Amino acid sequence: MPTIFTHVAVPVAAALALGSRRVPPSMLLVGALAAIAPDFDGIPYQFGSAGSGIWAHRGITHTALFALLMGLLGLWLARWWKVPRLAGFAWVFFCTLSHPLLDMMTSGGSGIALLWPLSSERFFSPWRPIAVSPIAADRFFSQRGVQVLVSELYNVWFPLLTLGLSIFALRHTRKS
Repeated sequence: MPTIFTHVAVPVAAALALGSRRVPPSMLLVGALAAIAPDFDGIPYQFGSAGSGIWAHRGITHTALFALLMGLLGLWLARWWKVPRLAGFAWVFFCTLSHPLLDMMTSGGSGIALLWPLSSERFFSPWRPIAVSPIAADRFFSQRGVQVLVSELYNVWFPLLTLGLSIFALRHTRKS
């Protein structure tokens, strides 16, 4: 998995591209939390319990169904954000869905149960440039953890921020 720091890259880049009028700060914050939420299934690992099947890491919380359910939170929060309900739903849905899609691009771990309950197959992307992050906290703060962060900067943060800033610049160039 990419680190929780890197899962936030998608909503940050999207918010840059869309601008603060379309994505107010509270909406960005919820999007960032939604992008991290699927990894809550890794908490039991910190206490020596791995779970199994759909309840294991990269299981139920890494599904499109989970992203749809999280999207309902955006539907509910849309009024507070002063955005259309569909926009609130889509924001939280896509921020959540970005998590398993990034995880599919990692170099290891179990695949992603993206289509559960329609299929129990676990998927990987054919292109897997992101170094898989250690789940255990003590192994994360190691030389391996540094290698993962460098991989994430190069393969996720730089491309997404470049894209987000480019769209931002294009939007502002058209206004001028």
